[in-house]
Amino acid sequence: MTASREAQVLEHVAKQLVDDPSAVVVTETNDHDIRKLHLAVGEADVGKVIGRGGRMAKAIRALLKVVATRDGTKVDLEID
Repeated sequence: MTASREAQVLEHVAKQLVDDPSAVVVTETNDHDIRKLHLAVGEADVGKVIGRGGRMAKAIRALLKVVATRDGTKVDLEID
């Protein structure tokens, strides 16, 4: 299965943020009309992806929303 554009964007952004890009794993599931993305990173890098006060996670979600809107879908992001 080919990864969606949203998953590709998420993986690219996450790999740029973390110290260990090889630990970045993006999984994707479809739940009715919503595409759910799960981002797993190394334990030491979770804080970098979430950011202070959740600002980085909010920015990533906003970026994914733009990509999903262009594709005519909805997206939900969970960071593990």
